Amino acid sequence: MDRWDQVGRNAAYGAALALSPYLLIKVSWVVGSLMGVLPIGKGFGLAEWVVLNTVTVGMAAIGILLALALVRPWGMRIPGALVAFCSWVGSGFLVSVLPFGLFSALVDVGGGSQGDGGDDPAMPVWEGALVECSFVGVGLGLALAVPAYLRRRWPEAFLGRVGDGPRTVPPWAAVVGAVVGVVWLYWAAGGTLGIAHPARRNSAWYVLAAVWGFWAVAGSAGIWTVARARPARLPRWLPLTFGWVGSGSLFAWSAWKLPLVLYVALTGPSDVTPPECLAVAVVLDLCAVVAGEAMMRTLVRTRIRVAASASHALPEVAIRVES
Repeated sequence: MDRWDQVGRNAAYGAALALSPYLLIKVSWVVGSLMGVLPIGKGFGLAEWVVLNTVTVGMAAIGILLALALVRPWGMRIPGALVAFCSWVGSGFLVSVLPFGLFSALVDVGGGSQGDGGDDPAMPVWEGALVECSFVGVGLGLALAVPAYLRRRWPEAFLGRVGDGPRTVPPWAAVVGAVVGVVWLYWAAGGTLGIAHPARRNSAWYVLAAVWGFWAVAGSAGIWTVARARPARLPRWLPLTFGWVGSGSLFAWSAWKLPLVLYVALTGPSDVTPPECLAVAVVLDLCAVVAGEAMMRTLVRTRIRVAASASHALPEVAIRVES
């Protein structure tokens, strides 16, 4: 076991431990709201609030199991597609949560009302701090544990240069993802086209729009680079990493936001007013989900082609990795 692998294993245990307080808090919200001893989130009825938080309980449980799967021997026996999908979605969520959590520790990004109805306004300070620590801890842990696991399970994907792989037609998904990212960056820079209620924007909204936009553009650039196999001497792991994280961010966050936006659009709660025009938000999130999924399929096909090429053309490299 080399030093990088040992760091990844320790980080996986740390990620599972860090996410445990979030899981317990979410369970308490569900139980407390059903018993009538805890308030319901702004803009939600009891049923919607319980469903929303039950989903997050399931996500937290999956996150803990995923972290353990990255380090325990039984994790290598789980179907690779399942582990890869959960890691991809988790990475997509956390690359946005991490900078947001770090920024909120320095600046009060909660001022004003974004109107998304996703947080409990009566959350105690200590509870909010635990939630932020959980997100930051699991994000940092998985940032080290996931690459170490992938390196153990699919070493060929990390070998060689971009130019070693076959050159293919750049996928349309990279273009769509880049366009979505540019729109988010435009909003983060203060643009008002597509914004129905400019006064509803606050610091949190700007930070998240900037992070989503950055990863959408960076991920699209990574996919484009892999597909074109240029520049040839660039290490393969670099565009693969940006493509992996960027496509995951596109898919995960937009798949999470899309049902909420549709709920607001269909029910029109009086106390929830998102800054974006709802029709524009629905189109953007839908495009992001489709583009993110298509970008991931491009990465999978590239890995399969590279693996086949490595098994025939680079047997001595594979032997070095296994030894």
